[in-house]
This record gives sequence, C-alpha cells and structure tokens, in this order.
Amino acid sequence: MFFSFFGSMIIGGIVGYVSENWGLTRNGYLPSIIICLGGVFLFYMLRIMFHISFGSPGLDAIIGSAGALIIVPTAGRRK
Repeated sequence: MFFSFFGSMIIGGIVGYVSENWGLTRNGYLPSIIICLGGVFLFYMLRIMFHISFGSPGLDAIIGSAGALIIVPTAGRRK
C-alpha cells in the first residue's frame, strides 16, 4: 500500500514537470509539481476511503495530477 502511494507521488511529480516542460502550463516548475502532488494525494485518499478508482494506482495518479493542474490554476486566475 505504501509503495503504491510513493509511486503515485513520483508519477505526479513527473506529470507536473513534463506539463511545465512541454508548455502546457505556465505556473513554474515547483508550483506545478506541488499542485500535482496535492491532486495525487487527494485522489489517493478517495481511492482508499471510498474505493473510487479508474484502474491501477499509476493511472489514478496521472488523472489526479492532470485534474489538479486543470482546476487549481484556472480557479486562481478568475480574480
């Protein structure tokens, strides 16, 4: 269980780095990685508590981090 958590966090960090490197986001490397790690953590807790899953923990990590990258920066720019 803990190996899948740490693996999910590593995948989330990679997704944050790659999205910033490819120009999909303009948050900066560190904020994108932190946003992705938060999304992975929340999605992992949903998986543990409510058994909500899209498949393997790696796929859930990619979906959670991409979802966080979509939701968090757009919510902050509305101000």
